Amino acid sequence: MKKKIPLFISALCVQALAFGQVPTNEQLFEMLQATQKQVAELKTRTLNAEAEATQAKAQLSALQNRVFESEQANAGSIDLANLIGTNAEYSYQVLDHTENTNTKQLRQLEALRDGKLKSRLTIGGNITAVTNYQKSNTDSKFGWLMRHPTAKNQFGKEVSEAVIHSVNLQVTGRVTDRLTAYAELLYNPEQNFASGSTITGLPRNNVNMRRAYLLYGDLTNSPFYASIGKMDIPFGLNDTVNPFTNSTNWHSFAGLAYGAKVGYAGNNLKLRAMAVQGGAQFRNANTSVHGSAVPSKLNNFALDANYTFEFHDDSSLLAGVSYQHGSAYCQDYVVQTPEAKARGKLNGVQHFGACADDNPAIAAYLKYTRDKLNVIAEYAQTLNEWPGTFNPVNPAFADFAAQKNTTFTLGASYGFDFGLKNDVELSAEFSRFIAGDDGSPWEKQDQLVLGASYFLNSNVKLFAEYIHVDGWVPLNFLSGGNTFNGPSDDSWSDQDATTDAIVLGVTAAF
Repeated sequence: MKKKIPLFISALCVQALAFGQVPTNEQLFEMLQATQKQVAELKTRTLNAEAEATQAKAQLSALQNRVFESEQANAGSIDLANLIGTNAEYSYQVLDHTENTNTKQLRQLEALRDGKLKSRLTIGGNITAVTNYQKSNTDSKFGWLMRHPTAKNQFGKEVSEAVIHSVNLQVTGRVTDRLTAYAELLYNPEQNFASGSTITGLPRNNVNMRRAYLLYGDLTNSPFYASIGKMDIPFGLNDTVNPFTNSTNWHSFAGLAYGAKVGYAGNNLKLRAMAVQGGAQFRNANTSVHGSAVPSKLNNFALDANYTFEFHDDSSLLAGVSYQHGSAYCQDYVVQTPEAKARGKLNGVQHFGACADDNPAIAAYLKYTRDKLNVIAEYAQTLNEWPGTFNPVNPAFADFAAQKNTTFTLGASYGFDFGLKNDVELSAEFSRFIAGDDGSPWEKQDQLVLGASYFLNSNVKLFAEYIHVDGWVPLNFLSGGNTFNGPSDDSWSDQDATTDAIVLGVTAAF
């Protein structure tokens, strides 16, 4: 600035001389002061402007950082929520083995309709831990079917356990608005049919894909749905009012198989039909495929229809009927092949073996609900006699003709208010499995269960049961052919055997 001021003054002097005027020293001093003042003001304004620009730049940068961080955080949470979610109540309902045992797909469609499955994937599971004490009046014959009823698993006349009964893991995927994928893993050493002598054997401790299917449907737009894969056969009710122990109907007729299913879910009317893979399936399904049990032909099917009657007192009655073309009760009595004869042993009756003829089954069921009261009744029967229930070899059993396989269940439960957060539900249920002629060792097996349960919340249940089983009728070798202790035409079954059990446990879903 010092170099510019003299030049400015010189310019003024030149201008004054041009007009014949010479500025005085006082005038020059005043001009200098005015110029210095203007320069100071300009400098101040420049510094202020630079400070304001720096501050604005800093504010803009901070704002941009906050916007970026917010966008990143929101994007992350939205993506995660859309991708994976959990719903413990849904997991409990879809994995529960006591209620809605073969209508899980409809429960899933209802959950989708009600907005309970908002994520792309809903993952979860449940685990059941039990401790029990069992006593039998017959050595190594325990009739409680929630545990394998063989001498290899329960030895002596008194047994006890503290175990994990089962663990399920499920993944429900929303592929599109109408297409849902479902996969369920199961760990169940107590009831696993894999080879292995005890529940600590490695084969019994495997994990298998219990159910897996693609489900097409959207109840908000249509009452029709369809699925294909490994799933429950639509036959019977197969539910129980017991908090843990399945009914005899479930053990006898609950089916699991590969196939394709279509359904209709109206307000009161429900219809289901399933084309079932032929041959022997996983549970309660067997039709002959060219004289074999090889599942290589889609030649079995099941139909189910039920209607819910609603009454003015807010009670309801569900009534249903079912038909299945090929049940599991179709094998002949054990056959002594030349190879078996050479070894001195007989082949065993296997409900996964080949059948000469198909044996259809029918079922009818009722479920009455009013307030805290639930009552169920169910009856199921094969249309033809099960050939294997006749022993043609042992003369002592010659008068016991082959019989149809028959089961029935009657039970009731009621929720009592004891001042707790939720009701305590008390239940009683009786069910019977009839496999043989009157007076035969394999005539029947009865099960009586008295239960109590309490939900800590919608996904955690505490339970206690007393079970009494009258009779011991295992499906293998029920009418004779026991080979484990050498050749024998005697039956394993025993009408005098009884079992009493006390079970405490918890089921927790997540």
